[in-house]
Amino acid sequence: MAPPNASWDGKDSQGNPLRFDTPGLTWDGNIPETITTSTTKRMPIIHVIISFDGMKDHDLEDLAGEVSNGLYAQAAYNNPPGTVPPVSKADLDTAHTAFSASIIAAKQGGPADTADKNDKRTALIALLRQLAAYVDGKHGNNLTLLLSSGFKSTKAGNTFAALAAPALSDVKHGLAGQLLPKVDPVKNAAGYEARCAVINPDGTQGPWVNGEFSKSARGLALNNLIPGTLYAVQARIHFAKGQHSDWSNTVQCRAM
Repeated sequence: MAPPNASWDGKDSQGNPLRFDTPGLTWDGNIPETITTSTTKRMPIIHVIISFDGMKDHDLEDLAGEVSNGLYAQAAYNNPPGTVPPVSKADLDTAHTAFSASIIAAKQGGPADTADKNDKRTALIALLRQLAAYVDGKHGNNLTLLLSSGFKSTKAGNTFAALAAPALSDVKHGLAGQLLPKVDPVKNAAGYEARCAVINPDGTQGPWVNGEFSKSARGLALNNLIPGTLYAVQARIHFAKGQHSDWSNTVQCRAM
């Protein structure tokens, strides 16, 4: 590439213009090269969509089937003994089958059948949340690998959800076996979610287990914990269209 044109506006002590070929003038500078500013795009962050509570019954039923067919068939998610899903395929299929049957029974039965269907829906969602958290920690920001699990991604067109993680300020004790994570409410939040993992006596951490979804920050709770056990706790915020923040900082607390 030819060097760029350069101009010189120097003058001598009498104010006369100096030229490059002026006798006695020594030029030892470099002609600056044209600098091209490059823009580096930040790698978008992808997550599993976990807005299961807002899904219709049959959509949730279909999703559970897709996860059962996809997740357990991928070597990246099934590498025993260290890397295995927190919910077995058999357990997921059992909950899936029970929920499918309860949908039919609720349409043909009464209030008791509807209540039973709702209970089985809640149980299935709890399993899917555990698996979604597991996939989120294993896909390595690889969209193809994420989708191969059967879950959906927060990718919408060419944009991804990359929302700031909340600050988990404290974890308080509630009822027996209950921990109450404390995060500040966020405007336009659709809800809040916490998760916990057992801290073993040797200091190692067990798998993350997701708690129930809460529409308010004050309602955030982790239930049915083992009294006397030390837990690592995190929280995140849900927004519209299945978007959610990253997980918060970790706070350790012993269940009472």
